[in-house]
Amino acid sequence: MDYELLLAIRPYSLDRSGKKKMFGEWLTELTEYHRHNCIPYERLLNAMDVQPDRKMEEEEIPMLPINLFKNMELKSIAPERIFKIVTSSGTEGQEVSKIYLDTDTARYQQIALANIGEDFWGGQRIPFLVIDSPDVLKKREMFSARGAGILGFSIFSSRICYALDREMRLDIDGVEAFLEQYKGKKILVFGFTYMIWKYLYEVLASQGKKLDLTNGILVHGGGWKKLENKSVSSEEFKDRISQVTGISRIHNYYGMAEQTGCIYMECSCGNLHASVYSDIITRRPDDFSPCSYGEKGIIQVLSPLARSYPGHSILTEDEGILLGEDDCPCGRLGKYFRVTGRIRQAQVRGCSDTYEG
Repeated sequence: MDYELLLAIRPYSLDRSGKKKMFGEWLTELTEYHRHNCIPYERLLNAMDVQPDRKMEEEEIPMLPINLFKNMELKSIAPERIFKIVTSSGTEGQEVSKIYLDTDTARYQQIALANIGEDFWGGQRIPFLVIDSPDVLKKREMFSARGAGILGFSIFSSRICYALDREMRLDIDGVEAFLEQYKGKKILVFGFTYMIWKYLYEVLASQGKKLDLTNGILVHGGGWKKLENKSVSSEEFKDRISQVTGISRIHNYYGMAEQTGCIYMECSCGNLHASVYSDIITRRPDDFSPCSYGEKGIIQVLSPLARSYPGHSILTEDEGILLGEDDCPCGRLGKYFRVTGRIRQAQVRGCSDTYEG
């Protein structure tokens, strides 16, 4: 398939008919590519009785349960071509996924992320405030979900400021100096949901302090399980963060290490959007048939960017509701949806690789 052609398409510019045809062709091609280049994947296809060289619609592409990436070494490249290994998050004692990237796949995913971000806050590099510690990036050959997220979003930055020190303490003086330097300018703020709540909001609230981020754009994802345990909803999260920072533009996103770069951004209407670089299908748990609009099901994620490993069609452990396609009031084409939580039998994991200190 022609990746340069795909990545030249604006992220929310294809309607259902155009995208469905392209995804069926691309994902069918990738299924055969991975069959011939990943022996464990070939065995899985044989076990599922997926016949070679069969043309498939998008809904027919075989999907791998996401936990297989924790238990198996799934890669379609030779060991010497491994450029980076991205690991999923996990609390202590849990296995983590290992996603093997070559330079081409890493580049494809980075360009996709850049195109998605440009649609939401423009293509110009802007100051970047990270609600994390710089220590998370020390092991550059193996990135956790946190490290991968920071590195990915850093492509939008003109200058980076880390809000936390190596002991995970909020450096208020350092952040205030950074904000004063770029006063009146647009600033991109990034972090994982629970960490923003614990290490930014709770610290500022307990000290009765505020930061002036009225020109900020906050992008956050992962870690909702911990906030749900604290009975913090998405609406309350936004309200409380706004109270201590003045930020009004807050975007959640849905994403995972198993498909890095193909994030699903939340629009101003509160809906998560699939771009032209990825797609979702919700499936009924009893027979895995596709759900109708408005029906809750298990989320399947698909992306033609997964070239160095067979991660182009994954059954997640998350539940969601597909709300519609091509008709979101925000004007973006493609499917839009909401995530409702984890499936009950799923192993609890924190998507943000949350610091447990």
